[in-house]
Amino acid sequence: MSSHAKPIATLRVAAGLPSGRLAMWWLLASEIVIFGGLLVGYIIHRLGHPEWALESANTNTTAGAINTFVLLTSSLSAVLAHQAAQTGNGPKAARYLWLTILGAVMFLVIKSFEWTHEIELGFVLTKSGFWSFYYTAAGLHALHVIAGSIAMGIVAWDAARGKELQRVEYAGIYWHFVDVVWIFLFPLLYIAK
Repeated sequence: MSSHAKPIATLRVAAGLPSGRLAMWWLLASEIVIFGGLLVGYIIHRLGHPEWALESANTNTTAGAINTFVLLTSSLSAVLAHQAAQTGNGPKAARYLWLTILGAVMFLVIKSFEWTHEIELGFVLTKSGFWSFYYTAAGLHALHVIAGSIAMGIVAWDAARGKELQRVEYAGIYWHFVDVVWIFLFPLLYIAK
């Protein structure tokens, strides 16, 4: 294989979709099962434990709202990266991906300050069932933010050199999933008092 030939996996089409896009949708299907199970478990327990409303009143709704804005804004830059990649402008796509990563970093910084404050107040994982769900769900989401940032960094690195521009779309699809999960977590953990 020459140094300019693409690996066959990026050339295959299955079910009418490029194999990379199909693989991303399969990954997201498994993630939906994970987060779906966690959220359904939370809702069932929440309905059976009305005292959790008192616990959830201690979450920082302002921090959660700011993080919602940060993630939605970072999703916009992911869309703009995809548009740039579609026109073949890898360097521009890379710049938008770096903006998306900046949003991810901002999200994680805000989350770390929020958690530090909550832990200092004694709201720890073992305090109650609510806090166990809260830290598990938000922590799992934060791990996905980190994973998405790392993947986007790799994609941005290649995109800046005009390589593998189709992966910009796949990174964006994953990032939109991360945002959608937060859109469910924010009202369930922060607003539903």
